Amino acid sequence: MSSPSRSRRRFVLGGLGLTGALVLGWGMLPERQRLQPGRDLPMRDGAVALNGWITIEADGHIGLVMPRTEMGQGIHTTLAMLVAEELDVAPDKVTLLPLVMDKIYANVAAMRDNVPLHPDDEGDIANGVRWVMGKVGRELGVILTGGSSSVKDAWTPLRHAAALARALLVDAAARRWQVDPASCRTEGGQVLHAQGQSASYGSLAKEALALAASIDPARVQPKAPAQFRLIGQPTARLDAAAKVRGAARYTGDVVLTGQLYAVPRMAPVFGARLRQFDDKAARAMHGVVGVFDVSSAMHEQYPVSAVLVAVADRHWTARRAAESIEVQWDEGKHAELNSAAILRDLGARLSDNRGSGYHSVGDIDKANPERVIDAEYHAPFLAHATMEPPSCKALVKDGQVWLWSGTQAPSFAVRAAARVAGVSEDKVHLELQYAGGGFGRRLDVDEIAMAVATAMQCPGRPVQLTWSREDDLAHDVYRPATLARLRAGLDKSGLPITWDCRAAGAAIAHHYNPRNLGLPGVGPDRAAAEGLYDMQYEIAHQVISHLAVDSAVPIGYWRGVGHSHNAFFKESFLDELAHAGGQDPVELRRRLLAKHPRHLAVLDAAVQRAGVPPEGRAHGVALHQSFGSIVAEVAEVSIEQGAIRVHRVVCAVDCGMVINPAGATQQVESAVVFGLTAALKGEVTIAKGRVEQTNFHDYPLLRMNEVPEVEVVFMPSTRAPEGLGEPPLAPVAPAVANAVFKLTGKRLRSLPLKL
Repeated sequence: MSSPSRSRRRFVLGGLGLTGALVLGWGMLPERQRLQPGRDLPMRDGAVALNGWITIEADGHIGLVMPRTEMGQGIHTTLAMLVAEELDVAPDKVTLLPLVMDKIYANVAAMRDNVPLHPDDEGDIANGVRWVMGKVGRELGVILTGGSSSVKDAWTPLRHAAALARALLVDAAARRWQVDPASCRTEGGQVLHAQGQSASYGSLAKEALALAASIDPARVQPKAPAQFRLIGQPTARLDAAAKVRGAARYTGDVVLTGQLYAVPRMAPVFGARLRQFDDKAARAMHGVVGVFDVSSAMHEQYPVSAVLVAVADRHWTARRAAESIEVQWDEGKHAELNSAAILRDLGARLSDNRGSGYHSVGDIDKANPERVIDAEYHAPFLAHATMEPPSCKALVKDGQVWLWSGTQAPSFAVRAAARVAGVSEDKVHLELQYAGGGFGRRLDVDEIAMAVATAMQCPGRPVQLTWSREDDLAHDVYRPATLARLRAGLDKSGLPITWDCRAAGAAIAHHYNPRNLGLPGVGPDRAAAEGLYDMQYEIAHQVISHLAVDSAVPIGYWRGVGHSHNAFFKESFLDELAHAGGQDPVELRRRLLAKHPRHLAVLDAAVQRAGVPPEGRAHGVALHQSFGSIVAEVAEVSIEQGAIRVHRVVCAVDCGMVINPAGATQQVESAVVFGLTAALKGEVTIAKGRVEQTNFHDYPLLRMNEVPEVEVVFMPSTRAPEGLGEPPLAPVAPAVANAVFKLTGKRLRSLPLKL
């Protein structure tokens, strides 16, 4: 086994070597600017664009181009706060402008974070790889919302853009008054001078724009943390009022003249084909426009390879029409696929081949432990089950395409629409809507392709395509089922000195990249092994590997991604080692984190806040780092009538600087509840090539009376923000499982947790 830094570096840099010195020279150049777009911004009359992110309107409101999808995580408020801080206005003075499809809005952080390097590796080569991948992200220009990266990505360019706008406004006022700019300050949407002069941003905007060429953006610096007046203060969500009133616009809320409604009828078996169909009953229904076979638009690259769509003047008419179609499917080679066979296959393959090595230190073969502990863990397929199922509104007219969607991946949505419609991407116009949950499902764009293909059958009329809940569960892109075998050796004192982890499951990138990037699914996938290869426990001898196994079940990014199940394997097994070695689980973690003070502080904060469990309850502990953030959780659990009951979860988080404590707390609570739902209830099973779950009666969510009290502790920090939407999810399952062991002596090694 190679060291993690060497093996990963070879994988990433090997491709760069194909183009030799030219690529290496390119990699040394600075990243492209992220201030000025190549397209005009969508502004109201009288507004002035001071750069590609910030406009100033005549009434003094600040316009912010919003490239990220709001799907409940509060990102619109958080990014508005960054701008409001630099321009010294209240967040509600920031008006969100529609997305412009320009590369400056790319999510560079998501690309940079996708390199499978160990978090502890901060050497020159590792940092160089991250730098190059950031440049790759900027060049690709992929606009997306995912990977808990939105705030991390915006932290520097958005604050810089707002700071530059502030500098221009101050310079404009100083020139007007013939004073030193240093004697001016900004407050409440105005530039103020010590002698009493004042001017609103709106009145200064045109003069500020005229000065843009005279200021070097590199010399303008955002505020230092000590100057913050808004960042770090609890702030109300800007979208809350509209959502409470029902005024927020989701895809289904957009109603256009002449609008039609489409409902799909999709092949029930993975990889099935359409043999023949009879749509006479459907076409006889009043209001039905037609039934269309749009299978060819899916082009083998989307999970649904065969689909019919019924189109009508009303949604329920279209639904009844779709249900009435008599269809014969060619179920193909996966007609007998089932969950038990998939699990057996993972085990058999892992016995023959341990897969790609992700991390190796020390020498396990020479360690000579006193005792060896073995365990096998398993996690099932999971569906996203967003409250709003996949939907898209499309209009094809005069060689152009219009889309209305809450997609997480605007770049891929535009690309898919252009491909299906046979037009260039600049002929596709996307209006980004609110999304009723995403959790990674809307990083895929299969519903976009389906909607555009349907709209092409009804040229000149907008078509609203909506999946049912049953469609959603049966045709998701699922979290992969994964099997992990762990072996550890203990020394005479009961401390682990060896750690050997081998896991098997589908590699998400091998599915996602061909579908959306047009790239082959090859090579080690960070998401498959994350949470295993990048742990911080200081165990002298380690080998971590993952075997990528082909999957007939379509795979996609699910909230927390690999961390969502790999943390369960790691943290549960560590508890097993503590018990086997006669160690207290918390004390063992402390001993194994002696060189990681941030992790220790987070662990101690959670344990201290949790205190002592009441009689009849037990505390389980888990610690995990993901998406740049460190999270420790203590679950307070009891057994009631033979079932697991979680009463309280204490969650300590080091995510760097917290922009909006109110919104951040909501994010943590959301992730805990989402993770607990998966831990106690989540399971997608396959029988005869089909998903067995059909709706919330057999794919249940956590009910209100089952939701525990969630207490959140944020560690003080002046570090740049890290991810938050996903990290608190990962430790939930192992924390609960570890508490259950204390109560029952039973070690639960499969998800969902069942006694």
